[in-house]
Amino acid sequence: MITITIENLVKKFGDMVALNGISLKIEPGELFFLLGPSGCGKTTLLRHIAGFYLPDAGRILFGDEDVTHLPPHKRNTGMMFQSYALWPHMTVAKNVAFGLEEKRVPSAEIKQRVRTALESVQMEEYGDRKIAQLSGGQQQRIALARALVVRPRCLLLDEPLSNLDARLRLEMRTEIRRVCKEFGLTAIYVTHDQKEALSISDRMAILEGGRIAQIGSPEDVYRRPRTKAVADFIGETNFISGRLRSLTGATALVETGLGMFEGRLADPDWKPVSGDSIVLSVRPESWELKTKPAVCNSVSGKIGESTYLGEVAQYRFAAALQHLKILELNPRPSTRSAGHELHAYAAPEDVVAIRP
Repeated sequence: MITITIENLVKKFGDMVALNGISLKIEPGELFFLLGPSGCGKTTLLRHIAGFYLPDAGRILFGDEDVTHLPPHKRNTGMMFQSYALWPHMTVAKNVAFGLEEKRVPSAEIKQRVRTALESVQMEEYGDRKIAQLSGGQQQRIALARALVVRPRCLLLDEPLSNLDARLRLEMRTEIRRVCKEFGLTAIYVTHDQKEALSISDRMAILEGGRIAQIGSPEDVYRRPRTKAVADFIGETNFISGRLRSLTGATALVETGLGMFEGRLADPDWKPVSGDSIVLSVRPESWELKTKPAVCNSVSGKIGESTYLGEVAQYRFAAALQHLKILELNPRPSTRSAGHELHAYAAPEDVVAIRP
């Protein structure tokens, strides 16, 4: 297990700034995710860590070793790609052994390490098969075994599950976390799939325009987004515009067109003053539908479109000035028909106040 440290990394492609002073520290044994919209810099950052790109400024440390200008084959990293990158003319065992053969590891040791790697991904019986005989999920397990067999200092994953169907993605993301924790690997995982990141990451960084918008645990980032971009990217949310009435510690009282709201500031470095514009973020599942209004954090309206999904129902709630999206667990359809007048309430701890 190693610590990976990124210090003020800058990369330009012509006039485009792909990475703009990126700094972060990934702890030993941590499964760390890089997320963000297309073009935000997440894959560019991963390729710098792998050694495929050289930065214009800044440095990369593996533990105490500066690897910024070290070529990829000397960094001892394992890499999983979106395309698997397996050789169809080779058997499963030969694919897994390839990196060891390139390093001229003795044949007896190669055989043992290939067997161990295949066992770790539950594919020990497939060594003699050709790649074309495997399903997509099985091929991805082989790609993982090939990355592990070289005993890497860290594992780098570039959208490895995007070519799999939903069921296999769910299976493989659980498998990847199991293997990373079992081997004690420091792992960096690039994805655009928020559910994937929320379900298996230890921490995540959201990138926006070549910068880090927020770093935190899945719960921190989801429940306390610090910007509109982060709130909108991680899950769904309702934005309500207003102005700050008062601020007590991190508790903000905000006047909006839908009524008065009490919420929490997510960014500890932001200190708005009375009268400042503020945007409130309220997740769809944070609303509770009631028959009577509350003094604060309550919106009156009517049920518009509704979609019943069994364990959850989705509502388009028509309030005075805007429509809200509401999710209700264990819904009661008989009382949620279109045109039904109700009051949507959100607890203060579920209302996040962020910069407009």
